[in-house]
Amino acid sequence: QMRLVESGGGLVQAGGSLRLSCAASGNIFSINAMGWYRQAPGKQRELVATIPSGGSTNYADSVKGRFTISRDNAKNTVYLQMNSLKPEDTAVYYCNADIRTIWSRIETYWGQGTQVTVSS
Repeated sequence: QMRLVESGGGLVQAGGSLRLSCAASGNIFSINAMGWYRQAPGKQRELVATIPSGGSTNYADSVKGRFTISRDNAKNTVYLQMNSLKPEDTAVYYCNADIRTIWSRIETYWGQGTQVTVSS
């Protein structure tokens, strides 16, 4: 069973920082792009940041300059460093990854999400 497990969410005051982690496990041959999305109550899920296996990263305008996405390929893990957090950042954060299994299938997988709450 392929799994993505997020961690690092919690409650923080405005201006604070959190670092989210997402580790992939299973019959992994390779991982292409990885990313972070978020969904606030009553709103659609939106892209936060993506990082391909090579090339430049991509950020939503609302988090540009405050969030940094990175990855550790040896650990099959993607991170999201969130600084200068605002109440508007409150949401459930989900990671995803495009993974090729050892049977050569390429599929997009999602984690179960981790709650981030920013108080003013």
